[in-house]
Amino acid sequence: VVCVVGGQSISDQGVKLRHGCEIVIATPGRLLDCLQSSYAVLNQCNYVVLDEADRMIDMGFEPQVQGILDSMPSTNLKPEDETIALEADKVYRTTYMFSATMPPAVERMAKQYLRQPVVVTIGRAGKAGSNVTQHIRFVKENAKPRCLQEELQEMVGDAEKQCIVFVNTKNACTVVSRQVERLGHYSCVLHGGKAQDQREIAIRDFKTKRCNILVATDVAGRGIDVADVSKVINYDVPDNIEAYTHRIGRTGRAGKSGHAVSFITYSDEKIFPDLVHFLREAKQRVPQELARHESVRGIRGNGLITG
Repeated sequence: VVCVVGGQSISDQGVKLRHGCEIVIATPGRLLDCLQSSYAVLNQCNYVVLDEADRMIDMGFEPQVQGILDSMPSTNLKPEDETIALEADKVYRTTYMFSATMPPAVERMAKQYLRQPVVVTIGRAGKAGSNVTQHIRFVKENAKPRCLQEELQEMVGDAEKQCIVFVNTKNACTVVSRQVERLGHYSCVLHGGKAQDQREIAIRDFKTKRCNILVATDVAGRGIDVADVSKVINYDVPDNIEAYTHRIGRTGRAGKSGHAVSFITYSDEKIFPDLVHFLREAKQRVPQELARHESVRGIRGNGLITG
């Protein structure tokens, strides 16, 4: 198994690829660089897994993904016409695509590179899991530190509980991490400004419970699977419902129940309409301040409105 990602020496990765391997785990940009530098060829690649397909497209990696898929021989794709008999002694490419949401770009890619795919849906695409309780707290910006202390109080003295605190900027990661440490917790920080080895250390420390609170930007919104994350706190709310969905999806995993708390201020009104719709669809409580805000007028649903 060879891991091919940015932030590390491409020549070292190229040496490993040229020695041969059975499985390559890669980010799109770095793998395409390796292909263009002739460190690897994919002529014998028979299995392709596209994980977090929607996120890769959101981050602008659609051209790189297409470049990688186009570098594989089209002769090992099954024919689009289902009536054509398959060759018995030929190994056809199998492609798996995992995506939490299905925007048009993902559907377009699926139609182009998959052949008569079987669609397996777990839950509902783009929706919160039924075992995650969502709690919205309308607060003032300067009240967030006190609210954070209140939400973390239940974790005092319980080393088994873990929590992810999401913020929107790298600087906020540092500030909030210091707040967490002053409250007596062990925290680790994860954001896009960290080198790859620093990110790996932070994730390892969190998974092994050397720290019980991870303070992170949306870098941690996907791909981190830690079963004991009992709570997610949106210290800063994202400006789009897709990021919100992925953040709260870090809790309530492996059949366990989870709790997602979001600190909302009036400056977050961009997300208000989608958030109200999301909460109501999930049968979650909607605070009066949110439900009655002018930006969400006309939105109907079955969510509970509370004071």
